[in-house]
Formats: sequence, structure tokens, C-alpha cells
Amino acid sequence: MTSTPEPEVTASREVSTIGVIGLGTMGAGIAEVFARSGFDVIGVEVDDAGVERGRGHLEHSTGRAVARGKMSEEEQAELLGRITFTTTMEDLKVADLVVEAVVESLEVKKEIFRRLDDIVRDDTLLATNTSSLSVTEISTANAKPGRVIGVHFFNPAPVQNLVEVVRTVVTEPQVLADVQAVLARLGKAPVVCGDKAGFIANTLLFGYLNHAVSMYEGHYATREDIDAAMRFGCGYPMGPLALLDLIGLDTAYEILDTMYKQGRDRLHAPAPILKQMVTAGLLGRKSGRGFYTYAEPDSSQVVDDHLTPSADDAPQLRRDISVVGVVGTGTMASGIVEVFAKAGYDVVYAGRSQAKVDGVRATIERSLDKAIQRGKLEESAKAEVLGRLRGTSSLDDLAEVDLVVEAIAEDLQVKTTLFENLDEICKPGTILATTTSSLPIIALAKVTSRPQDVVGMHFFNPAPIMKLVEVVSTVSTADDVAETVRALCGQVGKVAVSCGDRAGFIVNALLFPYLNDAVRMLEAHYASADEIDTAMKLGCALPMGPFELLDVVGNDVSLAIQRELYLEFREPGFAPAPLLEHLVTAGYLGRKTKRGFRDYTTA
Repeated sequence: MTSTPEPEVTASREVSTIGVIGLGTMGAGIAEVFARSGFDVIGVEVDDAGVERGRGHLEHSTGRAVARGKMSEEEQAELLGRITFTTTMEDLKVADLVVEAVVESLEVKKEIFRRLDDIVRDDTLLATNTSSLSVTEISTANAKPGRVIGVHFFNPAPVQNLVEVVRTVVTEPQVLADVQAVLARLGKAPVVCGDKAGFIANTLLFGYLNHAVSMYEGHYATREDIDAAMRFGCGYPMGPLALLDLIGLDTAYEILDTMYKQGRDRLHAPAPILKQMVTAGLLGRKSGRGFYTYAEPDSSQVVDDHLTPSADDAPQLRRDISVVGVVGTGTMASGIVEVFAKAGYDVVYAGRSQAKVDGVRATIERSLDKAIQRGKLEESAKAEVLGRLRGTSSLDDLAEVDLVVEAIAEDLQVKTTLFENLDEICKPGTILATTTSSLPIIALAKVTSRPQDVVGMHFFNPAPIMKLVEVVSTVSTADDVAETVRALCGQVGKVAVSCGDRAGFIVNALLFPYLNDAVRMLEAHYASADEIDTAMKLGCALPMGPFELLDVVGNDVSLAIQRELYLEFREPGFAPAPLLEHLVTAGYLGRKTKRGFRDYTTA
């Protein structure tokens, strides 16, 4: 499950002078990183105006560090003093390593590497910062392609620790070792991968971003709900559409187009709306408008536009909700009972036996005690919360509740039988909600005499902590039911997002294909699980790498969800990776079995 280790090669070159070609935002950032670590830097731009822009980038970036107390003015002056600016590439003849960071154009980059042949020494290391183009093809422009390597920094380079080191089939092992040694001196975290479009981080990231664009383009959910779902459901620092605005829609289109042309994976074919927006000049933050509208070009401040939800449209409780019923006694059910009781609702919860019902109360008591110990709950509140609970082993006790939330086993037949019973027991007007994460809600609605009152209310685990609830409407769900549930989520301190009844809803439909892509990457021996996890955590600021997350979720759960997505969308790229199926067959389910993508038996 990991890539074959290469023989150890130690660094041999003494590297002290770095050439950086291109002083845009990325190039200037790379120059700053090297200068911060004591290297002499020669920054090359095409003309004097480019030099001044590059100098401005560096002065602005280091000035912010001074303002934040992370650097003294003396250190700033010393750093800037290590950088020589020039418009003459011939000045790179003294460089030990040259990093190219110009526009993502294959011809422009090849011309640079062609010219470097006549300028630098034979032992000078040559690197390209391309994020999507073929490093192999770039290297063919040089007489010594074995000394050419990809060194993909992430933006902003002074802040981001990840660097993808891209070796081609002809990159000399000594060149790889020497570049790794240089990056170690910078304090960066290099991950080594092969030469394919997108490398590690972009291959996994842009498939996910493209899927989010398709979801938006198909009017499945609003931009705000798609972004909120991934922020609150997965702990991502930014939603996918806001991230695309930051990256630049033109850049995203070019990366996806390059990845598609190289791999012919339909999931990388840019969503049509991306090209339309780029053609219209809606490039994201840099143009002041993309999926969102910004105060001005290059501003991060989002301002209201014609798509922004109005405060007047905030959801209202269209039905009276006083007493809530919960069916189930597992972790999710107990968490949901606690959420409603803490928010002041009386809760009737039903289980199959008195012992299981008692277990729910005990679980909630432990949770409340922990909250008190941490100072997050007053001692007096515990009795109030527990006083709102009423456990029962009889479904008939749910007759007078205003909303029932079902949180039992993820089995369609078991859930269907329950909904038939709830339909007979509950009073007219009671909302029947399911927490299913993957089953068709309409299948539960159709066995009742009130399909208009059936809705999805997908909490995330652990329910008392996770903020997100996906409110899922079927083709039959009444508007006042969906609105009431959204308003109720707000009242219990949750963030509600709205979507339709299809496999995966928002979060799982975006998350699990990304995880599946990571397994395929591992399966192809392109990179190790550790390298892939590092790339996604450091390069994309995700809270967990894909394999860490898979082992926490459970490979059996992940496989079941991926199968549902494949059956629903019939997208070849959604077919579960064979390696995932093999691990489940072997019983390697993750942390719960002490073995998954990693071995936890010694932990």
C-alpha cells in the first residue's frame, strides 16, 4: 500500500546562489523563501516594470511580517539585501539552482530552459514550478534533461510548507537528493511524486472542486450551501467555490483542461460554466467577481449581489414544534436527543428495550458531565436538560410529538417498516425526518400517507459538536416542512444547508469521490499514503489526509457510500477503487479493527 522505497542518495552539490525566473506573486514568494534561509537570490524579470512589480511584492510581503512582529526592520533589510534584481538572464551564470516561475505556458517555459543551456554551468540544478504542465516535456528543451526537476511551491510560498518534488523518468537520482537537501534547509516539507498532470494535491483537489462547480451549475444547491456544507461538515478552511475564486477561475480551468487532456478522466473535464465565466472575465477575487462578488479586484471582502440570500428570506417555523421524538439508541441518536434537550425542547426517545433506552440517558449524562468539567455548561443546566428527557421502549409514546427524527440502522427495509409504523402512530401534521446519509428518502416517504411531511435531516457525528445539518427535500416534501426544519436547525445552534434527495447529498457526494481518487493514486504506486496525506494537509490546509480520514470513517462505510454514488450517477470515475474493496474483504476496516491503510496494533 506504499510506494517502493528508493535507494538512499546523499546530497553532493553545494548550493548557495539561487536564480528565480519570474517575479509574479509566486516567483517573488519563492525568492523570499530562499532569501529568508540565507541564500543569495538573483531574481529575473522580462522588463523593468516586471522588476518593480516583483520588488513591490517582496517589500509588501516582508513589510506585513514586520507589522506582525514576525520580523524586525533590520531582518527585513538584510533579507531584501540578499536579492539582486535583473532583466538579464545571463546574470544567472553564477546560480547553483534556478527555479522557473513564469506563466503556465509550455512554449514559454521550454524557451527558458532552452536558453539556460548557454548560460548556466553543466552542474547547475534546473527546476520548474509548474503546477500542471509536463515536467518531462519541459525538460526536453534542455540539453541535459536529467538535471531538470519539478519543484512545485504552494501559494503563498513563504507561508505554505508543502513542496511537491516532481521527478521525471530521466531525472538523475543525485539531482533529486540535492534538491531535497536544499528544501530541507528551507524548513519545507517535500513530498516526492512522479510526473503527471496535477501531481498529488491538484489531482485530488481539482477533481473535488470541479465536482462542486457541476453541483452548483446543476442548481442542486446554492453557492452558500455548498461552501457551508464543506466548511461545517468536513472542517475545511474554505468552501470549494470560495477557494476557486481565490485560486482564479482561469487558473483552475487551465489546470483541469491540462489534467483532462493528459488523463482523459471525465471528472477532470472542466465544468462548462467555468469556461463561460472565464470568457466573461469573471475570474474570482482578482477580477472582483467570480462565484461571489468582491468589494474590488484583489479584495477578499465578499459583498452582496443578486444571488445573496436576503435577511427577509430567513427560514421561519411554519409548524409548531414543541416536543421532539427520536427513534434509535446509538451514538447518533443519543447525540440528537442531547442537541434538542440542550436547546430547550422536550424529547421523547424510543428504543427496542428498556436497557437500550437507559443507555441513552447514561450517555447523555456522561456528555453533560464532561461539558461541566470543561466549563462549557453550568451544573444547574444538567438537571434541566435531563428533566426534558423521556425514554420509552414503545413507539406508541410518539403519538403526540411534533417532529420525529429517525436515527436507526442504515438499512432501507428496517427504516421502511419504521416509517410505516410512525405514519400510523403520529398525529396529523407531525414531520417525519430521517438521518440517513445515503438511502433514498423518497422510498421512506412513499410508504406513508403523508409523503409531503417526510424530510431528510442529516446530522453529522458527533451531533452535539458538528454544526452541519443537511436538510434534504424529496420531490414530495412540502415547502413549509423543509422551511420549518431549516428554522429549527438554527434554533438548536446548527447550520442548515438545503439540497435534493439524491445519493450523497452535498458533503458525501463531494468528499467520497475525492477519497476514492486518493485510493486510486495509492493503488497506482504514484505516491505513498504518508506522502498523499502530507500533501493534502499541508498543500490544502485540510484537517486530515485522505487515508487518515478513511481509517477513521471506516473502509466498509466508505465503500458502501462509494457504491451508492456509483449506482446513482453511473459515473465510471465513481466506481470504488479495487484496493478499497480488497481491504474491506480482508477485514482491514480502519481504526475500529486496528488495521486499515495503516496498522494501529502498536498504537
